[in-house]
Amino acid sequence: MARTIDIGAVRNIGIMAHIDAGKTTTTERILFFTGVSHRLGNVDSGNTQMDWMAQEQERGITITSAATTCFWDGRQINIIDTPGHVDFTVEVERSLRVLDGGVVVFCAVGGVQPQSETVWRQANRYRVPRIAFVNKMDRTGADFWRVVGQIRGRLRAHAVPIQIPLGREAGFRGAIDLVAMKALVWSNEPGSHDFTVEEIPGDYVEAARKARVEMLDAVAEFDDDVMERYVEGEEPSGEQVIDLLRKATVSNQIVPVMCGTAFRNKGVQPLLDAIVHYLPSPGDLPPVQGVEPFKSNGHVVEEERAPSDDQPFAGLAFKLMNDPFVGQLTFVRVYSGVLEAGSYLLNPGQDKRERAVRLYRIHANKREEVKEVRAGDIVGVVGFKATVTGDTVCNADHPILLESVKFPEPVVEVALEAESKNDTDKLFASLRRLALEDPTFRFKIHEETGQTIVSGMGELHLEILVDRMLREFSVAARVGRPQVAYRETVTRSTEAVMKYVKQTGGHGQYAHVVLRIEPLPRNAGIVFEDATVGGSVPKEYIPAVERGVREAASNGVLAGFPVVDCKVTLVDGSYHEVDSSEMAFRVAGAMGFKDLVARGAPVLLEPVMALEVIVPGEYLGDVLGNLSTRRTRVVKMDSLDDGTHAVGAEAPLGEMFGYVTDLRSLSQGRGIQTMEFLHYAPAPQAIQTRVINAGRTI
Repeated sequence: MARTIDIGAVRNIGIMAHIDAGKTTTTERILFFTGVSHRLGNVDSGNTQMDWMAQEQERGITITSAATTCFWDGRQINIIDTPGHVDFTVEVERSLRVLDGGVVVFCAVGGVQPQSETVWRQANRYRVPRIAFVNKMDRTGADFWRVVGQIRGRLRAHAVPIQIPLGREAGFRGAIDLVAMKALVWSNEPGSHDFTVEEIPGDYVEAARKARVEMLDAVAEFDDDVMERYVEGEEPSGEQVIDLLRKATVSNQIVPVMCGTAFRNKGVQPLLDAIVHYLPSPGDLPPVQGVEPFKSNGHVVEEERAPSDDQPFAGLAFKLMNDPFVGQLTFVRVYSGVLEAGSYLLNPGQDKRERAVRLYRIHANKREEVKEVRAGDIVGVVGFKATVTGDTVCNADHPILLESVKFPEPVVEVALEAESKNDTDKLFASLRRLALEDPTFRFKIHEETGQTIVSGMGELHLEILVDRMLREFSVAARVGRPQVAYRETVTRSTEAVMKYVKQTGGHGQYAHVVLRIEPLPRNAGIVFEDATVGGSVPKEYIPAVERGVREAASNGVLAGFPVVDCKVTLVDGSYHEVDSSEMAFRVAGAMGFKDLVARGAPVLLEPVMALEVIVPGEYLGDVLGNLSTRRTRVVKMDSLDDGTHAVGAEAPLGEMFGYVTDLRSLSQGRGIQTMEFLHYAPAPQAIQTRVINAGRTI
């Protein structure tokens, strides 16, 4: 089958923002104006298409990233609407990994808010070109230029307005297009969404000229001929300005800034024009980079795939979803080649064969079956068995392993148990399914207490997952109090000798290992190294020793928390010709590791969060006083233009449970706070003693 949409006419974009900035409303208006939906979805009414989960509609927040496809001006736009709440930041992370461009929505009143900074850093990490849309221009306190200044100052971005607002607050009527130098004016009639193109009102002409000069100064340097004529006083044509803006945006040199109020249907059509004009197609991007997974011989062999149908197929699985009608649905971004329904693929990371039984274009929780997809597409695949988030799928004859997606470690945990013993099997089945979908959700059985411990990114994250268990899997569970997901590590280097000898008649068990442990910097994880010489431990047993070490690291010696940030070296050992086995060396590795940690002056690490509190000035003293009782360290304090203060602090997670309630009380409901994981740090001795004595009983 021939390609129906040229790759140059495809846009893969994400809508990102701080919570309540209006990104889901903006997406709903995009779907309406592109003809995908025939009614205007409203977050407050709980009838949006992209927030389709019951929990999303009840709470008025986005929880999972939802994908859809629409068409505008002959271009196909694949959109992913992402959450704004920090507990679900994994959805933004994995979406940005596979997107080509983004629209970042800012509230015209709130400006650059804490989660705005988080998603901006994530987009920087993946070098995603962006357009900024300043929303809610009709709200009291809206200030377009203040938001532009914050994008430049707090986000260190080269923000270039390509529109300026026509009116503000209740008098907001539309925008002045600085490319065409025309006014786009919307009616204030309820339900109206059409606009007229008019001449710029006289009292706005000077401001528009000044802003246009600033825009042209920013983009003229992207074409030498245009720059030369511009310096001589000749302005570029409208087509040239669009071309220059596109070059500058695609290369991440500028961020075009637009304005509107999505809820009032103002500014969305020009935003769609900007998406197709300025954001890149898959064909505009360089070839995706990867490595050859099987021919390395100890050396990295780099591979790449150009965004073309003629290249071998390569794609990245970035999300798993349990669909009640088709089963497990795997979202795949196609980077190169053609994928046909029913074809067999290779998962090189797991060295497993997979079959793409059926292919679907996704619209939120609805599906449209297709026979094939091509480079640049985003597709839902049914039939994968082993593939999980971050895995590469590719043509088996031309293997390539793409960069995966990195996810933060969970920091909050609770104990769960099924309300009835008959539901225990269903409980574990639902936990396995949810853990497959969400890489920041983990569960395990605690060795000493036998409890089921689940961990996630925050209290809301775990609350939503428990609610999903009840609604989607019909499993009711009792939930313990939230607890901090501590870690353990060593503070000094030491060695241990471990002999595992067991005689049972016939073949016995024999393994002898000499291990050394040394502390590593934070976030280094567990590193294992083989330093044996002369075959003192046969090569076939060394992976078993490493397996034993890593298994033992999941339960530390102080309070059973995972051990992190240390290097374990296999220094020496011995074996028995008859009695040695992989199992014996695995047991020796595990026992030796436990001994090493006990000798290495172990300490407890606690998660430290980056906290930002925004509060009116009259409550600042009370808020700071309360923070000081929670072992927080204030690292910055800014006065904002609207009379509020932004307090940035490093806060131990263990002291922050219930803080939202305290903040509401201290600020009469006017303070807001966001927290995200920062790093692990040694806990004070008093905390260590309390946690160890508690024996992790939840």
